[in-house]
Amino acid sequence: MEEVKHKKTVSIVIPCRNEKDYIGQCLESFINQTYPKDLFEVLVCDGMSDDGTRGIIKEYKKKYDNIHIVDNKGLSAPKGMNLGIKKSNKDIIIIFGAHSYADKDFIKNNVKLLQKEGVGCAGGPIETISNNEVGEAISLAMSSPFGVGNALFRYAQKETYVDTVAFGAYEKKVLEEIGFFDEELVRNQDDELNYRVVKAGYKILLSPEVRSKYYGRGSLSKLWRQYYQYGFWKVRVMQKHGKTASIRHLVPMAFVLTNTLGIGLGLFFKPILILWLIQFIMYLALDIAASVKLVKNKFNLIKYIPFIFPILHISYGLGFINGLMAFYVLRSNKLVEKNTKMSR
Repeated sequence: MEEVKHKKTVSIVIPCRNEKDYIGQCLESFINQTYPKDLFEVLVCDGMSDDGTRGIIKEYKKKYDNIHIVDNKGLSAPKGMNLGIKKSNKDIIIIFGAHSYADKDFIKNNVKLLQKEGVGCAGGPIETISNNEVGEAISLAMSSPFGVGNALFRYAQKETYVDTVAFGAYEKKVLEEIGFFDEELVRNQDDELNYRVVKAGYKILLSPEVRSKYYGRGSLSKLWRQYYQYGFWKVRVMQKHGKTASIRHLVPMAFVLTNTLGIGLGLFFKPILILWLIQFIMYLALDIAASVKLVKNKFNLIKYIPFIFPILHISYGLGFINGLMAFYVLRSNKLVEKNTKMSR
């Protein structure tokens, strides 16, 4: 990447709640950045953690004058991120996760990308990692196009323009122009913000030189809950903007409906049952082929991955269908409140 033309000041905004096992490694990754220390700060927007996280952050704050803690009494991630953005007086805002850590050139490479013409948001693919065998299998599945479609921020290998990134870097003036994070959205708030970035005429640039690692879910039940919520809240983003979801968001819903109707109607109509069986066999073959390709020499993971792909697809699809019911058909506040609590 080309050299930075102008030195920009940067705020790293990290929403955080009860992350005592991860926040230390996260902060260490920013202490060791190649970007000049006097040009950036880290704002940990803590949702009043009660597990010892706050004590860890305060210890780092004593040692490093560019690390600060911001009390997020609203608890949710979007409220924390907005507090950090408002507190910052820097040129650039980079959103980051407490469950993650950054490559040493993370800030420097983000700043370079934002200096390219027309770019309003920058970022890089996230490498998902884990502390256990199930988590490792989940990480592999989430790096596969069969698992997550064309969500390039999961696996891109070359610089490209995209519709969204995780851990986005933004010029502060861009956020002041388009508005901050939507605090109603306890999931998908970054997708919604990035939609407004593109709507305002800016580009979102993803580069594999912007590297970070994220500790993913370590159990299948947590993965199911995570992707169910992604599907549910994607519908609310669609509703707010009057915009149809992209194909990758509709495919899981179609998959769930096809299987539900195929099995149900197939009990009464043999041709439908045959079509469903063909579809099921094709999916199973793709599932096994993608799993074998992913595991390579890690044969111990083959017992998990074929089950992880259906979890990703079915949970997201069910969440999306439930979101359609909650926001469009029934307009049920109870369903929305239930899913808001589940997401926290």
